[in-house]
Amino acid sequence: MSLPVSILDLAHVGEGGIAESFTSSVELAQKAEGWGYTRIWFAEHHNMPSIASSATSVLIAHVAAQTKSIRLGAGGIMLPNHSPLQIAEQFGTLETLHPGRIDLGLGRAPGSDQNTMRALRRDPSAADAFPSDVQELQAYFEGQTRISGVNAYPGKNTNVPLYILGSSLFGARLAAALGLPYSFASHFAPQALEDAVRIYRREFKPSAALAKPYVIAGVNAIVADTQEEADRLALEARRRRVVSLVGRGQEFTAAEMDLLLDSPAGQQVANMFRYAAVGTPSVARAYLDEFALKADADELIVATQVTEREAWIRSYELLAGAMGLAPLA
Repeated sequence: MSLPVSILDLAHVGEGGIAESFTSSVELAQKAEGWGYTRIWFAEHHNMPSIASSATSVLIAHVAAQTKSIRLGAGGIMLPNHSPLQIAEQFGTLETLHPGRIDLGLGRAPGSDQNTMRALRRDPSAADAFPSDVQELQAYFEGQTRISGVNAYPGKNTNVPLYILGSSLFGARLAAALGLPYSFASHFAPQALEDAVRIYRREFKPSAALAKPYVIAGVNAIVADTQEEADRLALEARRRRVVSLVGRGQEFTAAEMDLLLDSPAGQQVANMFRYAAVGTPSVARAYLDEFALKADADELIVATQVTEREAWIRSYELLAGAMGLAPLA
């Protein structure tokens, strides 16, 4: 199977701090461009000390300015945190500066906790307006504003491509009704993957934006030169995730973290990692081929939950070779 493969860069903050995270994102994008990945997306998260992509559009601009051809975008912008006009202006600016390279994935989750939602001045009911907000945003890009006398400058007539992100049946039905591509977050919320994709394909209505359904499925991948190294990196990733769920700033030994992995929080982490290719390049390729069929995907977007910078970049390098990717001409 030969599908487009893309990257979800989680902009992890390691021991080198936020500045090193940004440097790493640029380095990965420059190399991924040569390895043949289709796109790199960054996600909007807030009040998370381990993730540096909160100002998502700014980070996209920084990486785009130091690359040449790879598509870059948001996977996603949490639209209820913003006005559609502001997002149209931001991504209209990006598209004008980097024509033909910018994607805009849209989600309706807060990307934060309840206190952070308040700090963002987000109305808890804002998610209810997500479908109409998506249509308002799309209209700005198409030069068909829904609010008389209001246009996005920049943004008008830039036709930035929109993607609906989701981890439930709601997003699948919305993407189908609007005739937009759909990206399912199966890299951390795998439960509804098959049902959501089935509904999306069944209910899809062709639109000016998209003639037939297009599914991007998220999947974890940790690829190393040996199975032992991949397993070690995967264990560290699971330990780190469970500590982030229950740690509250505490320090744990490796033995204590392993006990946490046997707790209910650890079972939650195991479920989040349900879809994960862990191993050598051949093992990862076999897993991802099978996953793509299960997900009925047109494209895979890969998250590599590794915090060791060299191992993180090496994982994507090995995966590109395993999947037979080729750079754009």
